[in-house]
Amino acid sequence: MNGFALSVSRGIARVTDTALGPYQTAVIRIGFAATWLLFLLREIPHRQEMYGPDGPWSWDLAQGLIAENHAFTILMWSDSQLWFEIVYALAVLSSALLLVGWRTRTMSVLFMIGVLSLQNRNVFMGDGGDNVIHLMAMYLVFTRCGQVWSLDARRARLAREARARGDLSRAEGPDRAGLALWAVLGLVLAAATGAGKIDGGWMGGWLTIFWGLWAVPALWWVVGRRARGAEPRILLDVVANIVHNAALLTIMAEACLIYATAGWYKIQGSRWQDGTAVYYPLHLDSFSPWPALSDLLSAHGTIVLLVTYGTVAVQVAFPFTLFNRRVKNVLLAAMMTEHAVIAVVLGLPFFSLAMIAADAVFLPTSFLRRLGGWATRARGRRFPSGVRKLPRQRVPDPHALDAPVPDPQARDPHALDAPVPDPQARDPHAPDPRTPETAEDPPVGFTA
Repeated sequence: MNGFALSVSRGIARVTDTALGPYQTAVIRIGFAATWLLFLLREIPHRQEMYGPDGPWSWDLAQGLIAENHAFTILMWSDSQLWFEIVYALAVLSSALLLVGWRTRTMSVLFMIGVLSLQNRNVFMGDGGDNVIHLMAMYLVFTRCGQVWSLDARRARLAREARARGDLSRAEGPDRAGLALWAVLGLVLAAATGAGKIDGGWMGGWLTIFWGLWAVPALWWVVGRRARGAEPRILLDVVANIVHNAALLTIMAEACLIYATAGWYKIQGSRWQDGTAVYYPLHLDSFSPWPALSDLLSAHGTIVLLVTYGTVAVQVAFPFTLFNRRVKNVLLAAMMTEHAVIAVVLGLPFFSLAMIAADAVFLPTSFLRRLGGWATRARGRRFPSGVRKLPRQRVPDPHALDAPVPDPQARDPHALDAPVPDPQARDPHAPDPRTPETAEDPPVGFTA
């Protein structure tokens, strides 16, 4: 019983003290932001027909549907062409900034607004991957997904290095860009609230959510600058870690639910039971970008049978393999490979990218760290910093305090720890290394 209680206490401490899965949340942030950004860029020539005010799904039809389902979209605030172009441009910009991790907390909210606004404007556009992006965009808001692989992490690292050097002006200077962004978004939110554009709904609805998200950075700033003692900041860190870990668990559960429901529904279909389900989409014009490749695959009945049964088996079994790391990694690689094949053979690249991004939450941390190392080295080769590289064979510096000196006669007589065999050979201006006062470091900020 004591062992169980100890395990529970350790688990609680880990959940409250640490934002778990920093690399996993970073990779899904990058994955979903990149997927949505590529989709928006590809559809720029067709954006009017898909989401514009003069598209086939007209303004009146969209307004009638949103009045029934109360979906959130800022595209319905105005039917002007200018407003549509502004919203589309903001969706592209927020996706790009979330991808690189600039002001991640704010960009995750703007990313969610862009996704919901465009998708809810025309719910008939999409291929299944849009539903995954729709859900994950909301979950990402509650994660601390900028801990690694982001400009936010780089800025925090530079601040720590400046603090270690004693450069407090760089380490604790005012965040003018963040303050300006926060103020501008507050003015926009106040104007939208005053104009009645945001539906309050039950218990405030989106209005309460947006004002709460806007107030959180202000609370962090006040606690960080004005609060006495470390307890308020520790409390905010604990709450943020709990929310982050809960959102991460929700993302993992959502991915498992997607595969479990898809697998069990496939089992009930007669075409999946007789092993011929994969054959039919290969002969649909809408899913045959490479007809020759589709014909080549469908011509082999054994391949069709194995792919059909293998898809069902992997999807049904995956949630149960999370308790075995090795089996989970094998099935994870199989599912990612399957989605890559779907992207090429069936012509569904964004659906496959969205599913691969969702699968990435289960990737092992060791692999993600190696992946980050490979990316860093590749960037270093592509964009050399110009810093002179050290030679392959380094010669120990005889002036270093910890340098081994095999020959006492060859040592530098000015080194602080050098034994002096001949008192007459010592530098009369050098301080006596045996004096304790001269061995202490000077105070911070001391200059000679």
